[in-house]
Amino acid sequence: MSNVILFGGHGKVALLATRILADRGHTVTSVIRDPDQADEIRAHGGEPHVADIQQQTLTDFAELIHGHDAVVWSAGAGGGSADRTWAIDRDAAVLSVQGAAKAGVDRYVMVSWSGSVLDHGVPQDNDFFAYAQSKMIADAVLRDSGLRWTVVAPSTLTDDEPTGSVDWDGSSTEVPRGDVAHVVADAVESDETVGKTIRFNTGSTPIADFLRSAG
Repeated sequence: MSNVILFGGHGKVALLATRILADRGHTVTSVIRDPDQADEIRAHGGEPHVADIQQQTLTDFAELIHGHDAVVWSAGAGGGSADRTWAIDRDAAVLSVQGAAKAGVDRYVMVSWSGSVLDHGVPQDNDFFAYAQSKMIADAVLRDSGLRWTVVAPSTLTDDEPTGSVDWDGSSTEVPRGDVAHVVADAVESDETVGKTIRFNTGSTPIADFLRSAG
């Protein structure tokens, strides 16, 4: 079993992933900004650590990550201010990758977005541009980092009941958060996902089978 540090710990996917990982015997240190969220983290099986990721330096990230076996990045600004999106989805994410490398923690799972590609097609004057651009940049830095990386890249998230099955065949444009959390947890545990960008929607292929053939 491994010691996992999870950034963005109070997000819906992160909480679900924390519960899955904890139930499987992993230790999850969940980084949150608001100390009032600590009890909910504990209720999901994680150990809260309060830190504002917007304020962390490279050295701060390295110190936070040091001693863990794996990093999961599930933090995001969640829309709104473009400046905050750049600060969290791009800058903090990149610093966390560099911090992992500095700390000697080479397993890194990035929760991203299925449209995170160089030619993402979002116009620069669109409110979504900062998010699309930030995700593309952070993913590219991770792929070039030398770490044992996995990019988990779901499409539009829903609160539907998870099905345990996914695909990337154009049959859907959505995926339940519970299935994304399952993919995240499986990716942490599976060497088969190292070096892969896993884009997916809900579908008919059991997650374990899909991960074996993805990428």
